[in-house]
Amino acid sequence: APADARYSETHEWHKLDGDVLTLGLTQFAVNELTDITYVEIKPAGTKLTGGDTIGEVESVKATSDVYTALPGEIIEVNDKLDEDPSLINSDPYGAGWLVKIKADDTSGFDALMDSETYSGQYDA
Repeated sequence: APADARYSETHEWHKLDGDVLTLGLTQFAVNELTDITYVEIKPAGTKLTGGDTIGEVESVKATSDVYTALPGEIIEVNDKLDEDPSLINSDPYGAGWLVKIKADDTSGFDALMDSETYSGQYDA
């Protein structure tokens, strides 16, 4: 798990750059879901509170909700996933990112797990 991100217990990674939060699924989540076949994310302009679902991913095994830990507004959705949802499987921390959120409040970011803690708990 990359050291420059923070991690939630629901297996999303959160990377903060100023007040812009990029969010995706962890390698652990990808391994559990196996082959991701479809992604549905709320559109840009959607307002979120911390803990809200940003959408869902479907795999051959299950459908799983995806959550944000921080409040804000979706400013960008990774539209490459519409054509190729397998980007999440092949590059979950890079090309497989899901959404960018302009955070209203970043104070909850430090409460998320760091990579060492997350990897220790989930062997990611």
